[in-house]
Amino acid sequence: MNTVMITRVTQTEWQAVADDRIVGRGDVSHRPDGRRFISIDAWQDAAFDRIAAAMLTDLPEPLHTLVGEADDESRNRWERLGFAVGRRESEYVLPTDPGETGLGALRLPAGVTVLPAGEADESPLRALDRALREEIEATVGWRTMPAEVLPQPAVPVPVDPSKYAVAVRDGAYVGLVRVAPVPRRARIGLLAVEAGHRRHGIGRALLAHALGELHRAGRDSAWAEVDASNTPASALVESAGARRTGGYQELVRR
Repeated sequence: MNTVMITRVTQTEWQAVADDRIVGRGDVSHRPDGRRFISIDAWQDAAFDRIAAAMLTDLPEPLHTLVGEADDESRNRWERLGFAVGRRESEYVLPTDPGETGLGALRLPAGVTVLPAGEADESPLRALDRALREEIEATVGWRTMPAEVLPQPAVPVPVDPSKYAVAVRDGAYVGLVRVAPVPRRARIGLLAVEAGHRRHGIGRALLAHALGELHRAGRDSAWAEVDASNTPASALVESAGARRTGGYQELVRR
C-alpha cells in the first residue's frame, strides 16, 4: 500500500485514502451519558493505525470503544494505543414461555404487588428512580453501567410511567423493570431493586412479570445485557432459562 492519507470529512467521520481508494473509515458517537465511543473499519494495519492516530489527536479523552469478547486481534490493536478493558458485558437470550422460564407459578413475596407499565404514579416513580441512581453512584459507580443508563441529572426530569412496571411493597415503590420493544426482539433494558429490599424475591417477581407480559403479547424471547461482574444479576436471568450468547468488552483510554 502506498502512502495513506487521512482526512476528517465531518465532525464525526475520518477517511483513509491510498491509491485514490478509500481503505478505511473511523467514526465517533456521543452517548447520552457523555461517553465518546470510537470505531474504525480498516483491513490493513497501516490504515487502522493512521486513522487511530488522527482520531486520538483530534478528540478529547476519555475515549471508549467496544470489541467482541473473542476478538483478540481487535483488542490487541486498541491496547497498543493505550486502551484498557473498563467493563465486560454478557449477552443473554431469555425465553418468555412460563413453561420454559419456570416462573409461571411464582408467588409474589409477602406484601409485594407489581404495577404493570403505565399504572405507576409519576411522583413516587421519580423518587425511586432518583434513589436507585444515588445507590449506583455511591456503590458500583457509573463506569459499570451501560451508556443508556444516564447519571443523576442536576435538575429533576419527568419519568415516563408507560415504560416501567413497578414493584410496590407495603405501599412504597421499591423496584422497577423497563422493557424496550425493539422490532426484532424485546430488550430488558433495566431491572433494579432498592438495596434495602433485595434478596426477597422482588427482582425475580419483576422479571417474571416482564417476561409474562411479552409472552402474552406474542413475543417468544427477549434479550438482556448483564455486567459480567454482577453475579446476582447473571444468576437471576440464568435461573429463568436465559442462554448466554456472547459478550463484549468496553475499552477506555483515559
